[in-house]
Amino acid sequence: MIDTYKHKGQRLKLVSELRQKGIADETVLTAIEKIPRHLFMDSSLEIHAYKDQAMPISSGQTISQPYTVAFQTQLLNVQKNDKILEVGTGSGYQTAILCELGAKVYTIERQKELFDKTQILLKKMGYIINGFYGDGYLGLPTYGPFDKILITAGAPYIPEQLILQLKVNGLLVAPIGNTNVQIMTVLKKITESNTEIKEHGSFIFVPMLKGKA
Repeated sequence: MIDTYKHKGQRLKLVSELRQKGIADETVLTAIEKIPRHLFMDSSLEIHAYKDQAMPISSGQTISQPYTVAFQTQLLNVQKNDKILEVGTGSGYQTAILCELGAKVYTIERQKELFDKTQILLKKMGYIINGFYGDGYLGLPTYGPFDKILITAGAPYIPEQLILQLKVNGLLVAPIGNTNVQIMTVLKKITESNTEIKEHGSFIFVPMLKGKA
């Protein structure tokens, strides 16, 4: 769990780069500056940890590009004590960002290897989360409703089960699309039966899969 002055300097440079690319939420930038991204990656790839690019992790998954993490988090408009469902724990990096912003995080992962590894890492780093091994399409109905929901994999559509688990006036942020490129989508739940959707450009994510691996 080593975090050197060099790592911290690299994060400052990364934050400056993200600010230049249009990330304006200073709370998000502060979280990115604080969290040692290299701990969420294989040590052989540590040299690339603070480049603004996605990198491979285990189980055929990736740790998202820092800009993408910042962009999604900014759209989510996280407030302290928000109850947030994260669909796709992955490396745990996005999970840590949500924790740093003061959210109460419920996160679900379908890859058992990743789930086990990430639960240990986040605990070692001092983050208190509610982690679950399961199917993200189903969400966590027992623990809802949620103030916000964040999907961190490319979904062909927004699962109805997740919309049902979102509070009225809550936000759901997800990359949506059937192809290799998805549209970053923000759904606001206006009433129990009405939603409002806005789109925020194209991104590339690994696919969101049903069931458990």
